[in-house]
Amino acid sequence: MFSTGQIVFAIGFAVVFTIIIIFSYKKDFRLHQKNYKGVKWIGFFFVLFIIYLLCIKFLLKD
Repeated sequence: MFSTGQIVFAIGFAVVFTIIIIFSYKKDFRLHQKNYKGVKWIGFFFVLFIIYLLCIKFLLKD
């Protein structure tokens, strides 16, 4: 289905892409810690809100 060259290219691309993403994340980690302090709480309350809506849906179901 795929030639050997295509498979080698795909594997090489995936490895290099993953390394670049990890390097970029580590480089920006301190900046993200400073700028996005309260994001955990927003995500937590969003999940609670979705659970609350699901509970209401199932409780009010006929």
